[in-house]
Amino acid sequence: MEVTRRGFLKLTGVSLGTGLIGSLGFDLSPAYARVRELKIAKAKAVKSICPYCSVSCGVLIYSLTDGAMNVKPRVIHVEGDPDDPVNRGTLCPKGATLRDFINSPQRLTKPLYRAPGSTEWKEITWEEAIERIARRIKDTRDRTFIERDAEGRVVNRCESIFWLTGCTIENEPGYLMVKLGRLLGLVALETQARV
Repeated sequence: MEVTRRGFLKLTGVSLGTGLIGSLGFDLSPAYARVRELKIAKAKAVKSICPYCSVSCGVLIYSLTDGAMNVKPRVIHVEGDPDDPVNRGTLCPKGATLRDFINSPQRLTKPLYRAPGSTEWKEITWEEAIERIARRIKDTRDRTFIERDAEGRVVNRCESIFWLTGCTIENEPGYLMVKLGRLLGLVALETQARV
């Protein structure tokens, strides 16, 4: 067996380090176990999906609270879900930063509306946002619906609305979103998972 200079130095360093730690009586396994226990021992784990791209990696989000009634839990750790068939516990650099994204004070949690010609965003309620979106979809569909084509054939379609479903929804809601788009007669249907 031929030993290279690099291999010799590695072997010597590992042997020396192991011998030194062993001879001084250090056993680091309890320290490593304690550090792991402190980080997420009392945290509540919730399964979720990474919102960044169309891969839809599974994540485990660990949150912690002091148990008081009106205290919002804070996210302390995010890791890949090892049981998820998509990513099997791995996360890309963007997915690994989810904790910072969730805890960011600049994260939007309420809908904002900017009137035409305005430079200011106004905070509105979710009910108002849903009502406004539904009204615009209905008005646009009613105004631009095509019942028959140029040759007189029944087509029942709306070409003026583009329907894009998100990549982080499961199969069932995605199926319903596509069915709703077809029900409205929309031609331009797409999902972010294909983009």
